[in-house]
Amino acid sequence: MTPTPTATLVARDWAEIQERMLVPLYEAVYDRLEVGPGDRLLGLGCGAGLALLLAAGRGARVTGVEPREELRALARERVLEVVPGPPGPGAEPYDVLTAFAPEPGALAAALPAVRRGGAVVLADWGPPERCTVPALPGGGPVPRDLDALVERAGLVPDGSGRVFCPFGYADGESAVRGLLSSGLYDLADPAQTEKELTEALHPYERADGSVWLPNIFRYVVARTE
Repeated sequence: MTPTPTATLVARDWAEIQERMLVPLYEAVYDRLEVGPGDRLLGLGCGAGLALLLAAGRGARVTGVEPREELRALARERVLEVVPGPPGPGAEPYDVLTAFAPEPGALAAALPAVRRGGAVVLADWGPPERCTVPALPGGGPVPRDLDALVERAGLVPDGSGRVFCPFGYADGESAVRGLLSSGLYDLADPAQTEKELTEALHPYERADGSVWLPNIFRYVVARTE
């Protein structure tokens, strides 16, 4: 299915504005696992592929899984291999699987692609009191219970961590565009959602017009048996 013009614009806002806000999380995970040459990494829900680019820059061979065509198109512009669904039986196994804001069904479908003893990293929002974005009207992301996901998936826990990921924007307009691209907001009435979000961001504007939203993200590392 061909993406609508609106979906394409939203995807580009994600790639150009919002995606980089999670770089500290990506880098912390790769440092923890010592991702590098020889590793095969599968990024579940990889979006436009920035996390894959960072892993590839460390020497890893990367593949992404992203169901949305408009985001896959942007990943292809970055010369990345991104497919709509997990690799099927018989594919060469992966050493690392990453899933940021994981969905249980997608995670279950992707796990067979990971080699025995391979690393599985799940990440999501940290404690609500340490995150600004979940407190904004209309967003309300509820952090997933990552430890429960690990247990239900039959994985072996192997540590966890927290990463400071502030969302910083040059101005209010960029902040609104970036946040609306995150998938956290109902876009059934974009004009109304944009108006409410613009008003909600006023307390976070700095004297120079920039917007600063502190957040903590949590990740867990597990191993396949």
